Formats: sequence, C-alpha cells, structure tokens
Amino acid sequence: MNPDFYKSLIENNKKWVESKLAFDPEFFKKLEKGQQPPLLWIGCSDSRVPANEIIGAQPGEVFVHRNIANLVVHSDMNMLSVLDYAVNALKITHIIVCGHYGCGGVKAAMENHSYGLVDNWIRHIRDVYRLHQKVLEEIPEPQQRFDRFVEFNTREQVLDLAKTSIVQTAWKKGQVLHLHGWVYGVGTGIIKDLNVNMNCNSQLEEFYRLEIKD
Repeated sequence: MNPDFYKSLIENNKKWVESKLAFDPEFFKKLEKGQQPPLLWIGCSDSRVPANEIIGAQPGEVFVHRNIANLVVHSDMNMLSVLDYAVNALKITHIIVCGHYGCGGVKAAMENHSYGLVDNWIRHIRDVYRLHQKVLEEIPEPQQRFDRFVEFNTREQVLDLAKTSIVQTAWKKGQVLHLHGWVYGVGTGIIKDLNVNMNCNSQLEEFYRLEIKD
C-alpha cells in the first residue's frame, strides 16, 4: 500500500467527521444511542459496490453483510448470524440481496479454472449455472450471458434466503419482512430491481411455480 494513501485515510476520516458535525452537531451523539435500521443489505464484497453510498443512506440506516458474489449459503454461520440478529433483534422490515454486473465471483464460476480455496465458495454459484444452464447457453453473446447469470444468481439467493429457518419463522409469526433482489450496474451506477419481491410463503411458492413453468 502506498504510504501516502494510508496516511490519507486518517485525514479523510477527520474531514468526514468535520463535515458531519457541521451539518448536525449531535450527529455522532445520536448514533451512540443505538441503531434501528429498517434494512439488511446482503451484497458482494466488491470494493466498487458500497452499500450505503449507492442508495444514499446514512450511517445507522443499513445493516450490512457482504461476501463474494452476495451468496446466501445455509451453512454459512456468518451470514446466518447477521440475518438472525437483523430479523430478531433489530426487527428490520426489508432485506435486499444486491448483486452487480461484472461480478468476479460469478465470472469465475463460468470458467473452467481452479482458483484455490475460493473454489469451495464458487461451487455454490456453479450450482446456479447448472440450474439455468439451458437458458444461459442459448444466449450467444458472452457479455449478455454473463449479465444474465449475475441476475440468475441474485434471484436464486433471494429464494434461498426465503427458505432459511430465520425468515420462515418470522413469516409464520406474522412479522413484516420483505425480501428483494437487485443488481447494481458498476458502469452506470443504476440499480435494476429484478422484481423478486416477497413477504410471505405463498409468494415464495408462486415464484417456484413460475420457475417450473419456465
């Protein structure tokens, strides 16, 4: 790391604090009292996709979990712990799974290469490819196929999220909890809503009926 870049991080923090206090002298005192975000964001670790910034949210408004390719894996205790705390402690009302075009994890899953330890993680994305292989391989243009795979991956993560015991229990209790699937365009800054929106089991079942028809 460039030493000047490292030093600039602390300086940038000081400037950021000054700008927040200039706008609201009580800004940090308010944050200190606790958090009550309405939203859990499950996104990719990619440095170009900062959750708060791309939706114009302030500190305290978004609870965030990020991993390679925004996966919802039922054996991932990190993700499950975040989800459980968000749903049962913070009582968030919306969960957004946000993928992004140009995702390196999704691209790696399309290629026949080994990347080492991360291959174990990428395997989950390759499962999504197999699920939609027929549709994907009918797309002749590589970039369009890549983009569509990103969308399929995000969609499947929302469906897997809906099947977690945490979400299922919340819905059975009548808790208000809306799930959404988005894809962010790194080259445009624009978010695409995939219209994978659900807030109960009947909607989850409807998505699966439509998938079977497709």
